[in-house]
Amino acid sequence: MTYKVEMKNITKIFGSLVANDQVTLQVKPGEIHALLGENGAGKSTLMSILFGLYQAEEGEILIEGKPVSIQNPNDANRLGIGMVHQHFKLVDTFSVLDNIILGAEETKNGIIQYDHAIEKLNHLISTYKLNVDINAYVKNITVGQQQRVEILKMLYRDANILIFDEPTAVLTPQEIHELMNIMRGFAKEGKTIIVITHKLNEIKAVADVCTVLRRGKKIGTVDVDKTSIEELAEMMVGREVSFLVEKEDIKRGEPIFTVDKLNVGGRGKHSVKDVSFEVHRGEILGIAGIDGNGQTEMVHAITGLIPITSGSVKIQGSDITHSSIRKKYERGMSHIPEDRQKHGVIMDFDLQSNLILQNFYQKRFQKHSFLKFDVIKKHADLIIDRFDIRSERGPKTILRQMSGGNQQKAILGREISREHEMLIAVQPTRGLDVGAIEYIHKQLIDERIHQKAILLVSLELDEVMNLSDRILVMYEGEIVGEFDPKKTTMNELGLYMSGAKREK
Repeated sequence: MTYKVEMKNITKIFGSLVANDQVTLQVKPGEIHALLGENGAGKSTLMSILFGLYQAEEGEILIEGKPVSIQNPNDANRLGIGMVHQHFKLVDTFSVLDNIILGAEETKNGIIQYDHAIEKLNHLISTYKLNVDINAYVKNITVGQQQRVEILKMLYRDANILIFDEPTAVLTPQEIHELMNIMRGFAKEGKTIIVITHKLNEIKAVADVCTVLRRGKKIGTVDVDKTSIEELAEMMVGREVSFLVEKEDIKRGEPIFTVDKLNVGGRGKHSVKDVSFEVHRGEILGIAGIDGNGQTEMVHAITGLIPITSGSVKIQGSDITHSSIRKKYERGMSHIPEDRQKHGVIMDFDLQSNLILQNFYQKRFQKHSFLKFDVIKKHADLIIDRFDIRSERGPKTILRQMSGGNQQKAILGREISREHEMLIAVQPTRGLDVGAIEYIHKQLIDERIHQKAILLVSLELDEVMNLSDRILVMYEGEIVGEFDPKKTTMNELGLYMSGAKREK
């Protein structure tokens, strides 16, 4: 048969790393084809080759049976290939309309002709129910709406081969449901869809066929209906994966961390209003909520990234409300941030430097202001070994060259290895594969066993339910309910998260 997309024996090498090793991918017309693999398995690299961002060292690409040369994204667009990247390629200060037509503008005497573009866009928006204000600035719309803009960019260019790279990584459950309906609609129309993902439930929900990559090699292609989630997971990581979080009942100790009537202003409905809670020794307190309901501002205020308007924060009875970030760490706080690349690491520093970011000034790492590089390397080696951080050059690897999962393990290892009593973990498994998620969950449970106090903030309701001893729900900056995960359901939590219910 003639495939819509056929990539034969694709090999791509970066330095000494073989990102794709003789990979063959065959996608039928009108099919939703999932590309599954761990972080760093080579999925995005393969699709970047199809979209013209990279060129392969070996192999060939055929579209509808004909060999093609794709040297850049413009070539891909001409062949009807569009791509929504995991990190959106939008200009914040441009309007939605200008972002969509950028690079494909119709002009007359050097002046952009908007009338036809607006007409075409309005038709696409109504046809596919991709509601978004085309006159709004991208910086003022939600992440879910930004993704719609990226999809409209593809459709505006008449793409019929649609590549989605980790499309649900930053979406709420409601937005994920909407996106899947949109994908199914595209497939019914005859468009061909390739979805890069590591979320097994979503593959089962939306994909027809799945190709699995592991460490740059193709492991196999399977019919999704005939393959269990457990089988997909084992193909992906090369071993059995446990989906159950094993958590023993342990007696919680005294309160370690206290937040009292915390208020954070300046963001309208997204500010934090009179939030109070305690986290005890040996307890995981989960904060659930739809993205944009004050969780980010609350954590940023507690950790010192933005100012607190009023209220107090104490750790072991010591007031740290207005302490410097360094002082907060010295008093026993550790923090796995929501945005690992912005607030967790310095991407152009090597791994060993990133592992001492908060304590480089301590005597064990420096003498007379000169760093002790031999000590720093030994410190890094211990963390790399304990937390199974994989990288090409060990402690000397530049963070930018590491996969997202290994960047996250580096932050986790650094924060847990430091002396601390309290761990704030925000979206600790966002964008990670099942193997890395299983590992990080075990580390958080281990923290609990060692009588640390853990504040878990996550948009993944499964994660909050499985790990937490208590759950608080945030809605529009307020705590609207407290729950025992053993006595509540996801449906009940969902009602509080959406604002449909709240405790008196």
